[in-house]
Amino acid sequence: MTSETDDTPRSLEAHLRAARETAFTGREEELAVFTTALHGGGCSVLYVHGPGGIGKSALTRRFAHQAAAARRPVRTVDGRMIAPTPAAFEAEAAPVLRDADAVLLVDDFDRIQSLEAWLRERFLPRVPLAALVVITGRNPPDPRWRADPAWSGALRVLPLRDLRPRDAHALIDSRAVPADTREPLLAFAGGHPLALLLGAATAVKSDGTGRRWAPDQDLVATLLDHLVGEPPSAAHRRALEICAHAHTTTEDLLRAALPQDATTVFRWLRRSPLMESGGRGLFPHTLVRRLLEADLRWRDPEQYAAMHDRLHAHLAHKVRTASDADLPGAVAALLYLHHRDQEPQSPHGRPGEEEFHEEPIREHDIGTLLRVATAAEGAESASRAAFWARHRPQALRLYRRTATGEPVALSAWLRLTRPKEQEPAGDPVVAAAWAHARATTPLRAGEHVAVNRLWVPPAHQANPRVMDAIQHRVIGHCLRSERIAWSYLQMPDPDHPWARRLRHYGMYEVSAEPRLLAHDWRAVPAQAWLQRTGHPRPAPQAPAVELAVLSEAEFTDAVRKALRLLPRPDALAASPLTRTRLIAEHTGHDPAAALGDLLRRAIDDLGEDPRAAKFHRALTITFLRGTPTQELAAERLGLPFTTYRRHLATGIERLCAGLWHRELYGTGAPAR
Repeated sequence: MTSETDDTPRSLEAHLRAARETAFTGREEELAVFTTALHGGGCSVLYVHGPGGIGKSALTRRFAHQAAAARRPVRTVDGRMIAPTPAAFEAEAAPVLRDADAVLLVDDFDRIQSLEAWLRERFLPRVPLAALVVITGRNPPDPRWRADPAWSGALRVLPLRDLRPRDAHALIDSRAVPADTREPLLAFAGGHPLALLLGAATAVKSDGTGRRWAPDQDLVATLLDHLVGEPPSAAHRRALEICAHAHTTTEDLLRAALPQDATTVFRWLRRSPLMESGGRGLFPHTLVRRLLEADLRWRDPEQYAAMHDRLHAHLAHKVRTASDADLPGAVAALLYLHHRDQEPQSPHGRPGEEEFHEEPIREHDIGTLLRVATAAEGAESASRAAFWARHRPQALRLYRRTATGEPVALSAWLRLTRPKEQEPAGDPVVAAAWAHARATTPLRAGEHVAVNRLWVPPAHQANPRVMDAIQHRVIGHCLRSERIAWSYLQMPDPDHPWARRLRHYGMYEVSAEPRLLAHDWRAVPAQAWLQRTGHPRPAPQAPAVELAVLSEAEFTDAVRKALRLLPRPDALAASPLTRTRLIAEHTGHDPAAALGDLLRRAIDDLGEDPRAAKFHRALTITFLRGTPTQELAAERLGLPFTTYRRHLATGIERLCAGLWHRELYGTGAPAR
């Protein structure tokens, strides 16, 4: 037998072990739990679960190292290397049954998940009490572990999540990633260890190219293979892609895109280790979301756009029909769909777990309201908050921290049809809004302005989640308010991130003191606003044209002139109607052609009312059949000229009234 000397070559295994030790970072909390259990405290079975590539195997190796350092015998069972049978498992793990000091580490347990019930009921009860068993896999433990009181003190479950930011930085530092590549790599991979390591390898190779680092399709495909694998069917893959695109996914939303498979596929999704659940539905791990999005956009951009359009239609309908309490959540889901590139999912919160919530003002909240408003803007401004609490209590919302109930902000959504004498005098913000509306495009009959009055103490103004909670309520009001002309938002700090985002949304400053941002909803209606602020299809941007806001008399005159110009599309292009709400949502269409089509359809629609048949005939023969004179039109209809003129005038009047109704209430409104 040959004794080992200092000249013995170092084995490859030792080299690999040392390299892995160097790359390991973070996981202090998990290691602390293991150390406590290793020394006889805490639990007998530690169950660690998390998505693929999150570092479960690396953590298992570190557990083995710590157990060996504590002079505990270690036995490792790799789920990839054994058959999923009790006999095969026991053949590997049997030594643990005979040694009270043993530590059993079961890695990749999801490969032998079918043994879970046998392990819980048959094998583990035979393990010595002082031994320690660690199980790691992708799937969380079966609920029957927690349901059994016998396991309440013996089992500890540890969900393994992304590395903390400082640990993610340390990991890529250990890989010598170039400084200018770190920020885009971290933005892509977050704290996912495998994505960081694979991304770091490509970043090191691409150093010096001069281009900003981005994951290539090989990296995306590699990570998808490891994290997602091959879904059971095409419907299951589409469901994953829907979950990646939407903020949260419910069976209701899934049915909008997969009507045949929604129930079955949703049942599969909620059991998938790729998914987590919150108060508003399922959502994937952040990296899985990014990978599925990037892959579909690259692989099938048309399918990606079609999916977006279906989800948008469903979520926009939800905004229109949501209850008052559910409106902010419905808006958040819709905005996420449109602005996901500008507003990546925050690493500090999970969908459906809201840090702040809103409450309507009640009588006993007046003292709290005054304290919040005073902290925000002083006693004088607090008196204005009290004014609105007396005169419009239903317009106010108080925002609280969900965990503690601490009040953090106050907001008022003031819907005003005409200024009452005491209101502008009682609040300079409202006075400034009315002054601007009067000086630009005054209200038409039945229209209103809306003013968002805001009180946020300085301690909370920097928290984006407070401002988001308020924003979702405000935008919800804007998107489903009928006959809204102007909306005004008070913004004390012009450099606040929220103010910059609102400018991105198309609002602009109209008053410096008080500082107001405004939007004319007649010039850019809700649907056009959504399309301007985000769309998945890459397309050349046409110059933004503000819509014309016409009085009823101006509108009626323009319709009369446009009817006479129907045979001349080139002349129709100059009509002010081409810049009205009527055709604002005909994106991608020639405005003159869209106007001509709209007028022809309006005439045809009139013919569907039997009571309007004679008016429809007069309009058709005059404007659609190319009759050169009114005398000839009357002759072709077999009517006295005065009767024909009366039918034509009534038809034009009804046509104008119906189109004016649509101009005021939106293109989806039926003709009156």
